[in-house]
Amino acid sequence: MDIRELAVPDSFVLELVPHGDSRGRFTEWYRADVLAEATGVGLTLAQANHSVSARGSVRGVHFAAVPPGQAKYVYCPAGKVLDVVVDLRVDSPTFGVHDAVLLDSEQPRAVYLSEGLGHAFVSLADGSSVTYLVSTGYSPGREFGIHPMDPALDLPWPADMEFELSAKDTAAPTLEQAREQGLLPTMAQCAARYAQLRAG
Repeated sequence: MDIRELAVPDSFVLELVPHGDSRGRFTEWYRADVLAEATGVGLTLAQANHSVSARGSVRGVHFAAVPPGQAKYVYCPAGKVLDVVVDLRVDSPTFGVHDAVLLDSEQPRAVYLSEGLGHAFVSLADGSSVTYLVSTGYSPGREFGIHPMDPALDLPWPADMEFELSAKDTAAPTLEQAREQGLLPTMAQCAARYAQLRAG
């Protein structure tokens, strides 16, 4: 399992190693020890989510208020998605920066993103299946979104596709509106949360 940091600090892509024979394939898609060694923080597993999406479905950009925030470990066991991480931490040197990773069932990868970062993906194939391990449970009053088509974000959505968004994501504010409304976490809040997690 290979792991490297993305252009958004505190987010990582993990290159997984599939093992196959005539019966099929086996993949260790999550290893707590490998993730903790690379990030310095273990993922406290509070909830596991699973979505199945039609081609062109966009989910996100989602994030949770910090503290406690919500770290995510994302994997695509079937189909294909373009997974996107966005730095939403006010006063971060990379505020507004994004990075994208192709997650699919052919060359298995996973993405880990720390608390305070935004997450989104677009399904590139019908029936794309995505599983998420998350560090905190669902809490509607603490979960927010940024409009995934905000021109200021300039996310790398494919040009040859019709997109479908949920009503909630369609109504989400732009990055600037979310900052003006005080919805975004600050880098100081996130750094304090990371230090708390590392201290155990």
